[in-house]
Amino acid sequence: MRIEYFELISRVEELDLTSGTIRATGNIPTDCTIFEGHFPGHPIMPGVLLIESMAQTSGHIILAANNYSAMPFLAGVRNAKLRQFVAPGSKITVTAHLEHLGSAYAGTRADVTCEGKKVAEAEIRFATMAFPNDAMKATMLDLVRRLGVRVPATS
Repeated sequence: MRIEYFELISRVEELDLTSGTIRATGNIPTDCTIFEGHFPGHPIMPGVLLIESMAQTSGHIILAANNYSAMPFLAGVRNAKLRQFVAPGSKITVTAHLEHLGSAYAGTRADVTCEGKKVAEAEIRFATMAFPNDAMKATMLDLVRRLGVRVPATS
């Protein structure tokens, strides 16, 4: 996880297009400057970043389901619940289930667990559209590969 680069998952552990599910992990850094202000003396992972980790994980199943031809853009979050604090140094597991995939819209249901306890959950909606250019697609495919996902050669 590289918070300063807005990369909020460290590895995709499982991606199953047949069941429409994905599981990713993230290692919350201990030395990120964001914790200096959130909160001094009691650092915790910001809830908005837990939601973003669910959106990024969801985005990876949407990318794969679209055969890496369409890019997901966060369009909405519904029924989000932040249940527990997550401390620096923790490992999170993020799962998402693809509920809808259309030509320009996708929806998922996602959650975050830490030490076996659910800490966050949300329904997340995305607009999907073609990559704006080949350079952006190449950058995204490099990130996908770094996260451990095998990308088909035709992508």
